[in-house]
Amino acid sequence: MFERRSLKLPITLGVAMIIVILALIIGWVLLSVNSRYWALLTVGTLLFILMLVGVVMYLTLTIKAINLTRRQSNFIDSVTHELKSPIASLKLYLQTMNLRQLSEEERKQFQKFMMEDVERLDGLISHLLDAGNIESRRRNREFDSIELGELIRGCGDSVCARYRVIPETIKYDLKPCQILAQRVDAVMIFRNLIDNAVKYAGSPPQVNVMLRMAGENAVVEISDNGEGIPKGLRQKVFGRFVRLGEELQRKKPGTGLGLYIVRTLVKRLGGNVRVLDRDRRRGTVFEVRIPLATSTSEELQTQTVDPKPAELNDSTENNN
Repeated sequence: MFERRSLKLPITLGVAMIIVILALIIGWVLLSVNSRYWALLTVGTLLFILMLVGVVMYLTLTIKAINLTRRQSNFIDSVTHELKSPIASLKLYLQTMNLRQLSEEERKQFQKFMMEDVERLDGLISHLLDAGNIESRRRNREFDSIELGELIRGCGDSVCARYRVIPETIKYDLKPCQILAQRVDAVMIFRNLIDNAVKYAGSPPQVNVMLRMAGENAVVEISDNGEGIPKGLRQKVFGRFVRLGEELQRKKPGTGLGLYIVRTLVKRLGGNVRVLDRDRRRGTVFEVRIPLATSTSEELQTQTVDPKPAELNDSTENNN
């Protein structure tokens, strides 16, 4: 799953810089003993400029590598924490059940908490598999015509049940819209976004979901009353392993892959996703634009395919 970058470019760049430096040194030596002063000076200047450009490119590659390493380190920290917490909780409950005589009510409560921990582990593993699958697979299955309003409402009900909040936490304003997509992809997009909205909302949580048509697109806006995302980070949150703040200081679980999955799947449907301003109010607004079924049927059905599709799970372990 980690991003694999070829070493060919930095190695070639390093070798080229060494050759340029050697040529520059030889040129300056010849300049001191040769009468062709201006010709050698011109060549030496050009070589120096090439070396400067190479240094800048090498520095850029190094900075990108450092940033990727930091994101991967945050990812490892988050996954380690997400694995250790439910495992430690399960271990504690099992030890307690073995060492103590519990009443039937206590036993049922322990089983409930243990099932929650198992579901948390299952969601994390499914989420990691989803992130790997969406990069490697291509479509060879037909797309379905999906009533987007019904799908969004079902995703919202599922998220409310997961976080044990009342269904009225999410307010809907849904117009009839149909898109062409694989249902599993559409579910992943909107469960991730609604899950994020509920998870990062304020207290009490308030989430609004609006669906409308704009030209040939279905437009979905999902807003919450949380702390919001700074303007300078609104593009970065869609990258892999990106989460705001220091990993070990966060209170919300996640892996930094949820929004990356959303962006990847939305782009495959010919749409786009972005973060909008909230008009001086607290919170975050995600806007998703997906072409309507009538405007995308030919384009989606004629995409190139891979003979080995991979199944995706409807995971909801999300992140900003």
